[in-house]
Amino acid sequence: MVRAAVWTVVVPRPEQVWLTRVLFVVVRRPFEFFACRARTVTRREAIRARYGPTTLMLMPLAWVTGVMIGFVPIYWALGADPIGEEFVLSGSSVTTLGFSRPNEGPPLGAAVVEAVIGLGLVALLISFLPTMYGHFSRREHLVAKLSSRAGTPPTPAEMFIRHHRLERLEQLDDMWPDWEDWFVELEESHTTYPALVHFRSIDDHRSWLTGAGAVLDAAALRSSTLDIPRQARAELTIRSGYLALRAIADFFGIHHERRPQPTDPISIHKAEFDGVYEQLRAAGVPLKPDRDQCWRDFAGWRVNYDRVLLELCALVQPPPALWSSDRMSDLPRLRFRRPRRPTSVEQEE
Repeated sequence: MVRAAVWTVVVPRPEQVWLTRVLFVVVRRPFEFFACRARTVTRREAIRARYGPTTLMLMPLAWVTGVMIGFVPIYWALGADPIGEEFVLSGSSVTTLGFSRPNEGPPLGAAVVEAVIGLGLVALLISFLPTMYGHFSRREHLVAKLSSRAGTPPTPAEMFIRHHRLERLEQLDDMWPDWEDWFVELEESHTTYPALVHFRSIDDHRSWLTGAGAVLDAAALRSSTLDIPRQARAELTIRSGYLALRAIADFFGIHHERRPQPTDPISIHKAEFDGVYEQLRAAGVPLKPDRDQCWRDFAGWRVNYDRVLLELCALVQPPPALWSSDRMSDLPRLRFRRPRRPTSVEQEE
């Protein structure tokens, strides 16, 4: 239990902790049961919004319970008497309440050790929560800003149209470095503290995952379809984004293709792309004339993150959004698999 707490809170890298994993899987079931029966989006989001924080608060309770049970055979072996006193003594020691304690000898030493462990777990929790909510706050900052740029839920077409009307279409490129940094921090924080994956936005129609999908689609459309000078920062944002999503998927053991080909099929149909193309053209956004080539180029960018985005949507169950969570029902029901470790060749990509 102490190792589980240290790996979850202290170790600054993705570590699989069986207790944490089992806890999140077990607690998820009742929340999903009631969420699937909710009649409104607001009610459904309210239920799912409580899942992450509730499980997070149950983690220290599981740690303390595990330590308490683990010390029971130690007290029994050291001769705690009468029978059953081991449970009372262990609970008193780990909570540092002191209502029961041995007077001398090895049992007293064991009680001191357990009390120190109990205090350590409390200290870890105190330091853990501010760190978690610090990452959450930084994540939501850009997601909230996206609403003013691309609507709620965000769409790439709305983003381009709004910037075109404000005569700031070329200034749109100023946002890519911020989102590249956002994806870098997302990969680090959501694999080190995986509970963040299940922390939802304060707006019922907003999600970090659908926001990420909208930004990646916007970067892909900007690189493939908009008739403005090429900007490498948009393409770097796509790479940063799909690497972050793949890292999170690997942590949760979600299968995805690591080396998709540009000609591989994607979940978006050409008719959907044509609809966005016509919407942008009607708004006066400058577009490349060869629509078929634009579609091939867009599909070549989208294939890098298409499947992993939809698989993560099946895990997170975000509110409906264009080209991401609106098509996750086509996926098989989520199964919690063993975590996948990239091979040495994949890590060199």
